[in-house]
Amino acid sequence: MATERVKPIIIRDAENNEEYTLEFNRETILFAESRKFDIDDVGRYPMTKIPELFWYAFRMHHKSMSKQQTDKIFFEKLGGFEGVPDGFATRLGELYNAPFTAFFDGEPTKNPNVTVEL
Repeated sequence: MATERVKPIIIRDAENNEEYTLEFNRETILFAESRKFDIDDVGRYPMTKIPELFWYAFRMHHKSMSKQQTDKIFFEKLGGFEGVPDGFATRLGELYNAPFTAFFDGEPTKNPNVTVEL
């Protein structure tokens, strides 16, 4: 049975009429992991890892955004840790974990030409 989908985070910047959608897929997680990102480090090093996770969350829909650009959004436009709503970091973590949940909770793909025996 599939679990409920985690809604993406939407950031609307009225100043420049931009909208950013934050979420993750397999490709964005591979990108993060290739840079040695470990989701468990977010709880241990939140001042470093939450802004990093925030940057990775842009990758799915806004691939060209640099870390410098997302840091500006996080720290200047949103007000950093004091400015984001309660539950923000938790939602980022849920979004990061969503592709794993979908993979393990999804229905197996049916392909009569390939079988797996355990």
